[in-house]
Amino acid sequence: MDRLFNEKDWRFIDQSFSARNRSPLESFGMDDTLCHLVGHEKSNPVIRTWVHDDAVVLGIQDHRLPFIEEGMSVLRNAGYEPIVRNSGGLAVVLDSGVLNISLVFAEKESVSIDVAFMRMVNFIKAIFPELEARIEAYEIVGSYCPGTYDLSVDGRKFAGISQRRMQNGIAVQIYLCIEGSGSERAELIRQFYEVSLKNEKTKFVYPRITPHVMASLQEIMSKKITVTEVNSRIQQRLLEWNGDLQFMPLQQEELELYSHYLTRIFKRNESLLSI
Repeated sequence: MDRLFNEKDWRFIDQSFSARNRSPLESFGMDDTLCHLVGHEKSNPVIRTWVHDDAVVLGIQDHRLPFIEEGMSVLRNAGYEPIVRNSGGLAVVLDSGVLNISLVFAEKESVSIDVAFMRMVNFIKAIFPELEARIEAYEIVGSYCPGTYDLSVDGRKFAGISQRRMQNGIAVQIYLCIEGSGSERAELIRQFYEVSLKNEKTKFVYPRITPHVMASLQEIMSKKITVTEVNSRIQQRLLEWNGDLQFMPLQQEELELYSHYLTRIFKRNESLLSI
C-alpha cells in the first residue's frame, strides 16, 4: 500500500447520508475547500465519502452538445437533475446506490497525475480484497465518462476516477456504482447523448454508450453489498493501517472558506446552464 496511507493521520468526513438530498455542487465546493485547507497545511489529509440522490453531473464538453437543452430535458423527465462540474470529464450518474470517495492530500513533493490516480486505484483494491486480483484499470470503451483509469472486473466498469488540483492540494475523486443496475444508468446516459447529438457531427467525439459494459458491484460480486457496508469497510481499513481516525466535519472557522468556494461554484453553474 502507498506509504501515504501508512504515515498520515487521516481526517475522515462522512457525508454518505447528510449530502443525499443536497446538490452535488456542494460536494465540489467541499473538495475545493479541502484542497485549500490541506494544501495550506491547515488540515490533515482527508478521505471524504459522499452520496447524492438522482443527479447527472455534466462536463464542459457535454454542455457544448448541439441540442443540450433537449438532452437535459431527458434527464429531468427521468427524475435526474443535471449540473455542470468545475473539472474535466463527461456525464456521470449519481444516485443513492453510488458511493463517491475523495482523497485529498497536499502536493508537498512532485506527485504526477498517474501516481495520484494510482493511489485511488490501490486504495479501492485494498477495500475489496476479494476482487483485488481481478480489478483492472484501463479505458472501457462504450462506458460513460470513459478514461484511462476506469475500474472494471471482467470488462465491466463499476467506477471512474477524476482529479482536481488547486491551492497546492490534490483531490482524487471516484464514483463507485455499488447498488442497482450499472447498465440502466448507462442507458440513461445513452439516451441523453442520442437526443443531445441527433447524429450531428461535432469536433469533439462523444462516447457511444453500450450499456452492457457497465455494472454495479452487486452485479459483479453476485451478492448484496450496500453503500453503507462499503463506507464501513473504508473506515475499518483506515483504522487497521493507522490505528486511529479523526472523524471531523468542517469546523466553524473552515465554514467561511467553504461558503466562498460554494458561492463561486453555484454562480459558475448558473452561468453555464443559462447559456
